[in-house]
Amino acid sequence: MDPKGYWCLQLHAHLPYVRHPEYPDFLEEDWFYEALSETYLPLLSVFENFVKDGVDFRLTMTITPSLANMLADPLLQSRYYERLNKHIELAEKELWRTKNFPEFQPAAEMYDNRFKECKRLWEKYNGNILRGFKDLQDMGKLEIITCCATHGFLPLMNNEKAQRAQIKVACDDYERHFGRRPKGMWLAECAYYPGIDKLLKEEGIRFFFLEAHGILYGTPRPKYGVFAPVYCPSGVAAFSRDMETAHQVWSAETGYPGDADYREFYRDLGYDLEYEYVKPYLHSDGERRNIGLKYYRITGKVPLHEKQPYIPEWARSKSAEHAGNFLFNRTKQVEYLSEVLGKQPLVVSMYDAELFGHWWFEGPDFINFLFRKMHHDQNTVKPITPVEYLDKFPVNQVLTPAASSWGDKGYYEVWLNGANDYIYRHLHKAAERMVELANQFSNASGLLERALNQAARELLLAQSSDWAFIMTTGTMVEYAEKRTRDHLVNFTNIYNQIKGNSVDGGYIADLESKNNIFPEINYRVYK
Repeated sequence: MDPKGYWCLQLHAHLPYVRHPEYPDFLEEDWFYEALSETYLPLLSVFENFVKDGVDFRLTMTITPSLANMLADPLLQSRYYERLNKHIELAEKELWRTKNFPEFQPAAEMYDNRFKECKRLWEKYNGNILRGFKDLQDMGKLEIITCCATHGFLPLMNNEKAQRAQIKVACDDYERHFGRRPKGMWLAECAYYPGIDKLLKEEGIRFFFLEAHGILYGTPRPKYGVFAPVYCPSGVAAFSRDMETAHQVWSAETGYPGDADYREFYRDLGYDLEYEYVKPYLHSDGERRNIGLKYYRITGKVPLHEKQPYIPEWARSKSAEHAGNFLFNRTKQVEYLSEVLGKQPLVVSMYDAELFGHWWFEGPDFINFLFRKMHHDQNTVKPITPVEYLDKFPVNQVLTPAASSWGDKGYYEVWLNGANDYIYRHLHKAAERMVELANQFSNASGLLERALNQAARELLLAQSSDWAFIMTTGTMVEYAEKRTRDHLVNFTNIYNQIKGNSVDGGYIADLESKNNIFPEINYRVYK
């Protein structure tokens, strides 16, 4: 029996490229290690259990090129494994310590089990979990899509060749990891303006995602609102976000993650216990920091010191309840929409993957319960990927989407404002110079070719939208400014060396070892 409607879950997994071999440990690398233990490995475990238990599931997941290169990097893999073993050591110590504090014992047991499951999966894939996600894609359960090479914000690039390079480098790198060309692309920050889709078409991309008003303000107006994809004039399909499901899951105020029984993110063992006890699990500078074990629940709007102990069983029960509520709402939503629209609607739910596990600790449990309930308990809503939908429903409205993003206020202000606008004249000039080099030295080989390839890497890394975003939000601003400045300085040095016919092999080798993203890059993408 055909369902009344379809549901497309899109998880956007992304981190900026942070890799510092010149230091024994580096604070911002923690973003990657935390996301592995809290999001990527738990989600992979949930998906593999679906396969083992015969649960039919479908979802789409971005693995951005910067994240894919970090996941495949031997240095970061070895550093994570060392960190994971330290967490297991700490969790085992906590099993003994909390025998004197029985209210914390269930959480200690949960952490011990969780870290050991992460280790089991990590060792299964010998540290390269991209293989696990690729296997799920090859089974037809997961549609992995790519993103702009370094999450570059395309509408704020004034050079079409620089935009094209962000797209082409991403597609080539995807093929290196996953053995085929990507079918879909997540535009960084969902940032679109009319015409970008033509660049996607050149690389064989069939679909991308937009914020709701990108479709709703399109020309002509969409007949089915956000509940069916549209074709851009280029023929590339655009899927847009359903805001009802966004608020239900995303919002800490009105959504599920703010529930009193869920784990409190901001109270951590790194601050709660005696310094000498936690010191072995801190960075080499000895500063107190979050170390990932958190023993308190949200409780309510109370100060951190009034939070109550976290009860994993309560939280798991609540995630099952919320999964049931989400599915109930989707069945009612598609029943209503199918009557109004006269066709089977498509509800697209788009989230940062890191919401599930990192920010909302119980998020992977929610996904686990949701797909199991969807598989066993109803026939009204069916999960689907964009490619499956387009194959099933190839006829869709043609319109030109509106300029938009999913940032605050819906346009480009987060990435272009008084806190970060000064970077763009430098980024524009570097892009112009990269195009100049690619055309002047189109047949380079040897050291010159390596220098040109490294110049392309430095430009791409400087263009990451993460740096402008961090400058706006006011967190880790010094690091974001330094990364932008360092990559631009590196690029300019290489440019001057090439133009002066004085390429320094030692300098290039040093940059190649530190900023080693895209090992197979070809600078000619800028021609």
